[in-house]
Order: sequence, then C-alpha cells, then structure tokens
Amino acid sequence: MSDVTVAVATRDRAAELRRSLAEHTATGDAAPVIVVDNASADETAAIASVAGARVIRLSRDLGAAARNLAVREAGTRYVAFADDDSWWEPGALDRAVEIMDAHPRAALLAARVLVGEQERPDPVSEAMARAPLGRPADLPGPSVLGFLACSVIVRRDAFLQVGGFSPVLRFGGEEELLALDLAAAGWGLAYVPELVVHHHPSPHGRDPAARRRREVRNRLLTAWLRRPLPVLGHQLLTALAGADGRRGALAAVRAFPAVARARRPVPPEVEAARAALADY
Repeated sequence: MSDVTVAVATRDRAAELRRSLAEHTATGDAAPVIVVDNASADETAAIASVAGARVIRLSRDLGAAARNLAVREAGTRYVAFADDDSWWEPGALDRAVEIMDAHPRAALLAARVLVGEQERPDPVSEAMARAPLGRPADLPGPSVLGFLACSVIVRRDAFLQVGGFSPVLRFGGEEELLALDLAAAGWGLAYVPELVVHHHPSPHGRDPAARRRREVRNRLLTAWLRRPLPVLGHQLLTALAGADGRRGALAAVRAFPAVARARRPVPPEVEAARAALADY
C-alpha cells in the first residue's frame, strides 16, 4: 500500500489533465491520485475517472483550497501535489517518502522543477538551491520559506494542523501563507533537488496580467495576516507604482473584510528568515 497520495486541483483543462494523469500512472510509484474538479465545464471529471483517479467534483471554484479537500480525503501519511500540467519523475515519490520518514521535523519537501520539453530549471528551484536560509542539520536540504505548489510533498498531519491553503487567497502566490504557518508551528521545509517534477505549462495559459494582479493581492493579504505592518506598508507603496499593482491592491482591499480579524504575525525568528528572502 502506498504511503503517498497525489492530489491535483484543476479547472477546465481536460487535455492537459489527460496527459499528466498518464504520466502519474507511468511512474511506477503506485500512488493513488485524487483529482478535485473546481467546477469545470469541460470533460475534466470524465477523463480523471477513466484514468483511475478518485474524483471530487465541486459545484463552485474553490481555487487552491480545493487541494485541502484532497488532503482530508487522502488515506496516506503524505500527500504530493501536482497541477494538471505537472507530474513527478518515476521513483521520486517513493524516495520522498523515505526522506520524510528519516526527517520527522520536515513537513514539506520542495522538488526540483524542470520546465517544458527542454527541461529548463525553474528559477524558483535555482533560488532555493542557493540556500539563503542555510542547511539545518535536521532537514534533508536547504531550508525554504516558499515553494511551487505543483512540486511539493507534505506531511498530511502537519498540513491539516495549520489549515492548509487559504480559501481567501485562491490561486497566485498562495504558497507563502502556508509556508509561514508551517514554520511558525515549528515545522521544517526543505528543498531536495534529487526529487524531480516535470512542468509543461499549458499553451492555453491564463491571462498573465490577471495573474500579476492576483499575486499582488495575495502578497498584500499575506503581509497583513502574518508580517509586520511596516512590511505591509512597503509592499503597498510598491504595488501602487504600477497599473497592475494598483488593481491588485484594490482587489486586496475588497477582500480585506474576510481576513480583517485573522491577523496573527509569525514569531520573530520566522519573520527574520522571511525578511532575508527579500531578493529571492
């Protein structure tokens, strides 16, 4: 029986999902797959079912929080996330389980991401490899405070302990809040380059400008929720310098009532680590 479940949250990307699910079943790791369909209007649910995945169909789009449903439904100690256009390299999940078992403080392992047919290293992976936060002895690689959600494996209990992904942030920079919450709870997060994920971004990508606005929105909301107020002020001033930033800031203001009373700054040592990543 597998010790890890693969969780995929998707919406209206049936063609991409068909390919990635075929890759999942070819890995040899024998990991069950749960697909959470964020209210797709295409044949996403049917494709996932035919591929042998367990399907959770939603009546409305929950964004990144849809992954939380997969984690709660998983019957394994670990859950590996993938997007509809990404998959884990054969053998990576089995190796990840071995590493997590050997490092009980690790709540999250971030894999090395190779992009496209050319398998270019993702810039986020390259930044994590530089180890700006050092290499703690009780973790299997450089400490991190951020990650790409399509390429991590998490300890299920730790993920649920901190509440998973925020339903307010949806998609676009949703990872930072979860990373801060895990670190604040005393868990470790590490980059492990021997674990590899392949990411072939869809040619039918989302609107880049809309994504930039969402990232600004979520950065500001995360700053309010977990970081010192001067950081929030600096990020707001930076956002107001550009058109997309201003629209993202307005979106954050609109979402503010949902998080107004949820502010819980992280411990000083976690904030110090996050501040050290200003250039990453």
